[in-house]
Amino acid sequence: MPDSEPQDPSDLAMQRYYAQRAKEYEAVFEKPHRQANLAEIKAWLRQQFSGRTVLEIATGTGYWLPAATAKAKHWLGTDINPETLAEARAKPLDFDKVAFMLADAYAPGVVAADTPSPFDAGFAGLWFSHVPKARQREWLLGLHSQLQDGARVVLMDNRFVEGDSTPISRKDAEGNGYQLRSLSDGSQHEVLKNFPSEAQMRRLLAGIADEIQWRELDYFWTLSYRVRQESA
Repeated sequence: MPDSEPQDPSDLAMQRYYAQRAKEYEAVFEKPHRQANLAEIKAWLRQQFSGRTVLEIATGTGYWLPAATAKAKHWLGTDINPETLAEARAKPLDFDKVAFMLADAYAPGVVAADTPSPFDAGFAGLWFSHVPKARQREWLLGLHSQLQDGARVVLMDNRFVEGDSTPISRKDAEGNGYQLRSLSDGSQHEVLKNFPSEAQMRRLLAGIADEIQWRELDYFWTLSYRVRQESA
């Protein structure tokens, strides 16, 4: 795990929240009306990573892993919380090709500078919405630095659906949204949560990505693209 730790108080608060939520996190995927979307995404992820060596950022409890790793060549899942990675390790996975590592999403440090990357794909599921707007481009570039030129990147996250999504309780000066969430122990936690549009993502990826494909389902969005090669 890198020596650096997230310094922003909201980063630290979110880290603690997901550590506490690890045992109950996947209850969110039990909503009956979201099952069709979830099944579609799982089938899509299985194809996206077929034959690829994948670096996943913010693995969490590994909900997507059984589907996403099914046809992958190798997979490294990273997360800053040992509590969530313990849940991921309990999934029915092929551990001959799947491994885990503690790492900061903003400084994974998996591939050292000036070292060829083994990863021809990157993935983050339900993570990008937690990245502050001021750090979104930085995070994308940090992910790209761990991948091969021309690598395939796949992101997916929630859409905001009125009456279904947790309401945004406030916004800060930079336009970041925050939700108030409760755990089963009754504790309340404020979590940064943004809902980017296709136009916003295309602006963020300008000059660093090709073959951008954006798709909106009822409750989620998916994005895939190719990291632009330096010689391009």
